[in-house]
Amino acid sequence: MNREIVQGWAMHLRPDTWSGALIILALFWIGGLLLSHILKRMIHVIVERDHDNRLDRMAIAFLSKVASAFVWILIFMLYAHMIPALDRLATALLASVSVASVVFGLAAQSTLSNFVAGFSLIFYRPFRLGDKLQINAPTGVETGIVEDVSLGYTILKTYDNRRVIISNSSISSATMVNLSARELRTMAMIPISVSYDSDIDTARALILEVASGISDIEEVVSCPVTNLGASSVDFSLRVWCADSGVAAGVRNEVLEAVKKRFDAEGIEIPYAYQNVLIKELPERENDASSTDITKK
Repeated sequence: MNREIVQGWAMHLRPDTWSGALIILALFWIGGLLLSHILKRMIHVIVERDHDNRLDRMAIAFLSKVASAFVWILIFMLYAHMIPALDRLATALLASVSVASVVFGLAAQSTLSNFVAGFSLIFYRPFRLGDKLQINAPTGVETGIVEDVSLGYTILKTYDNRRVIISNSSISSATMVNLSARELRTMAMIPISVSYDSDIDTARALILEVASGISDIEEVVSCPVTNLGASSVDFSLRVWCADSGVAAGVRNEVLEAVKKRFDAEGIEIPYAYQNVLIKELPERENDASSTDITKK
């Protein structure tokens, strides 16, 4: 009885029938899912045991995606080789493979360039997962943390939880600022202006006093005059902070504290204004007639 059941199932698994081809496809699909799961689990275990951070997390994540894609390509090739109809179709298309490759290459040019650019990002490593990058985007200058590098795109997470998605080919050829590379310590350069009537030595002393009282500032470097503007004398307060995120907060805190201190000390922060000189007033033609009417 068991032998008859096995023979019945074997009849259903014949690759030259539609039912057999679909059953084999389901088996190959399940096998591909299992292999992908095992591969991801192995990579996860390797990363967990890397307590010294010797492995590049971005390279591991990218190569795991490449390995998963390779598994599915291998599954498809084995399935196509087992099914006679697909095998004959592949043989028939072999004669036109050169034309098909050209058409496919033109159609997938951007996809292939993103894929190759992903390997260049892994090889040259201009940034890693978790690094903070500053790049030019259609919305302006964006600052975000590298969250993922896939086969085609790099994803940055901004401070307000937005996702900036950039193709690998674009980010590999773009000019970016890595705010996390090598040293996290960042110098904040904060512009502050006073009017020409203010004493610049007193203003500089007040700015340095305010900066020295802010706990997030590690070191106050200097506060030189950097520009004589149309209506202002411009300073540049230069201080060291722990990282770029702290520097952004320090800038806002310094500007608010300096404004309050300048108001208390009577130092003017300039604003744009214009002097209008009137050389001659036009004569009013109706003044005389209106005077006559009043007399009557």
